[in-house]
Amino acid sequence: MIALLAIITIIIYLFVIGVLIYGFDKTKDFKLQDLPPKTKFSIVIPFRNEAENLPRLLNSITKLNYPNGFFEVILVDDDSEDDSVLIIEKILKTLSKQKNTLASTIRIIKNERTSNSPKKDAITSAIKQSKHHWIITTDADCVLPKYWLDTLDECIQINQPNCIVAPVTYHGKTSFFNRFQTLDILSLQGATIGGFGIQKPLMCNGANFAYLKSEFISVNGFQGNDTISSGDDIFILEKIWKKAPKKVHYLKSKKTIVTTYPVKNIDQLIQQRLRWASKTSNYNNWFAKCVGLIVLLGNLTCLLLMPAAFLNYITPKIAIALFVIKFSIDFLLLFKAARFFKQENLLLSYMFSSLIYPFFSVYIAFLSFFKSYHWKGRSVKK
Repeated sequence: MIALLAIITIIIYLFVIGVLIYGFDKTKDFKLQDLPPKTKFSIVIPFRNEAENLPRLLNSITKLNYPNGFFEVILVDDDSEDDSVLIIEKILKTLSKQKNTLASTIRIIKNERTSNSPKKDAITSAIKQSKHHWIITTDADCVLPKYWLDTLDECIQINQPNCIVAPVTYHGKTSFFNRFQTLDILSLQGATIGGFGIQKPLMCNGANFAYLKSEFISVNGFQGNDTISSGDDIFILEKIWKKAPKKVHYLKSKKTIVTTYPVKNIDQLIQQRLRWASKTSNYNNWFAKCVGLIVLLGNLTCLLLMPAAFLNYITPKIAIALFVIKFSIDFLLLFKAARFFKQENLLLSYMFSSLIYPFFSVYIAFLSFFKSYHWKGRSVKK
């Protein structure tokens, strides 16, 4: 009976990941056509205690290949306790002395707290003060690619969407801990792209997410989700998708890849993953919930294969075969994602990471039912 359940679980897992791989290939790469810019953007960046990361972010903004008059940057201070604001002001003064017109397009506002989610409040505060029709959200620890806005603009001109989801990955030092995290986010990005390819979006990342301000207003923003601390991205995606699914696009372009940094230690990683897991029970997307459950069961099955074989509930040959099947299908999706993000070198760590990940995944899932998390110096209760 246990052997049969394990076989059925892995077969279902194989089918689901196989469908996502099919969707990944079906999602077409977007190519720049060098069209004259038409779209004006309001870039919204909430920040709290990001003194270390803000110089890199602002430096990448100064290098954007897009007319300064066609975008504004709204930095939302969420009660920072470090020198974040002073650092921004210093950089803006330097730009002004250099007579760089970009200085006039960047401003700092204070977060207006109205809900249980500081980040959602920050985004809402910025949108209220935004000048342009298109909103782009990103994070203060990100680095933006040179042709980011050009590619988003051309996608808008050609496809006329209401909402755009775009790629995100990690960069930084090449320790095993960082490679483990990067492989994890690559798998999530692969699943994201695959979901869009089969017209069943699973998730998105607020570090590279754009939508019309009119759509945000028409779906009542974060209303209905503002008691949940995280999920500033997925809940808006769900609302806009439900209203007009054909107007939501995934922008599969290397020129729009936003990069950020992995966390620095295991405790931060656990807190981050608990924060991500905290919103899943509130998803309205049944397909995303089913995929999440199947992935969890697949990892749990892998954990139980060895003790089941030791206790003679399953033969060693079947246990090894099931693990190899899961290992192989995961590798194929990860390989496609790594190739798109040009991070194939990370696959050298896949073997060891694949042995660790089921333990980590199941541990986080179990912990999320009982434990609160803290983030940016704040504790969030269950």
